[in-house]
Amino acid sequence: MKRTLQGVVLAVSLVTGGVSLAQGTPSPAMKPATPQKGMAEYRGFMAPTDEKALLERLHYANQQEIQLGQLAQKNSQNPEVRAFGEMMVKDHTAMDQKLTDYAKTQGMKLAEMPKPLNDVEKKVMAADKAAMEELQVLQGPPFDSCYMAGQVADHDAVLGKVLAAKQGMPSASPELTAMFQELTQKVPAHREQAWQILGKLDDTMGVGGSGATPSGTPGTPAHQGHGDMGTKKN
Repeated sequence: MKRTLQGVVLAVSLVTGGVSLAQGTPSPAMKPATPQKGMAEYRGFMAPTDEKALLERLHYANQQEIQLGQLAQKNSQNPEVRAFGEMMVKDHTAMDQKLTDYAKTQGMKLAEMPKPLNDVEKKVMAADKAAMEELQVLQGPPFDSCYMAGQVADHDAVLGKVLAAKQGMPSASPELTAMFQELTQKVPAHREQAWQILGKLDDTMGVGGSGATPSGTPGTPAHQGHGDMGTKKN
């Protein structure tokens, strides 16, 4: 039996401690986030408007996706999940190379782990580490369900962060603007593919998805993770 995304929300939150790598959609019950100084907001998603701070968070998200993709190839026996993980490694490696090359041209040295902007970011980074450790011990169908559910929310949140930055940085350089454009094309495509794979998974852990959802804008959250970085909760 397939379950709806609401079932995924509960199961993944319990298994991973409520974390993944690029989430950040506020819960429907949560009050709308209030942007702090130096932050841009888009539908509850936050992104710093300082170029270096933004690049560090996108670099962090890319590196997390690469590590998770490698883990998917190791811990999954599902051909589609493994292929998705392989695609994540390839695409995010290419995007991260462009990002770091651009940073070098600007004389920026990006931190591998961004310095938290607030207490929320600090907690999210710790939760990301815990989530990675949880997924490392899962194998087969349990891993597949948790990984793919996280990927749906991950890509919602990365897109939300990019759209917030794009809106809050109207004078961004042509190079950064081009990166925004690429992300707003690739991230929804990744998200849609993750959703479709999730919908095919067996109900091994009482997790799975069904049907398709519109892509192109951030959707329903699965659980919170590093896409929350820079989000102020009320």
